[in-house]
Amino acid sequence: DVQLVESGGGSVQAGGSLRLSCSHFGYSSSRHCMGWFRQAPGKAREGIAGIRRDGDEYYADSVKGRFTISQDNAKNTVYLQMNSLKPEDTAVYFCAAAYINSCPRTSDGYPYWGQGTQVTVS
Repeated sequence: DVQLVESGGGSVQAGGSLRLSCSHFGYSSSRHCMGWFRQAPGKAREGIAGIRRDGDEYYADSVKGRFTISQDNAKNTVYLQMNSLKPEDTAVYFCAAAYINSCPRTSDGYPYWGQGTQVTVS
């Protein structure tokens, strides 16, 4: 079974930084799309960044220029470096995986999900 394990959430003051990690296991594919999503209380889940195995990446306008997605394919791990954090970035952050070649931008395109990690910016 595919498993995604996230780490790196926490609390930080506005203007600070955090790095999230997501390791994925149990898949057998030469392709992957890894996405980061977030969900604040009372709001819909929002796609904020994604990266394909070959390095092609995308960002939502809300995080562009502040967040950076990266990956270490040898470690099956994807990272989300979050800088210049704002209170409105407070949410539960999820990583998601799809073993296809064209990366979805919405949550319904990803069949595999991590457990989520809380990020709180005050």
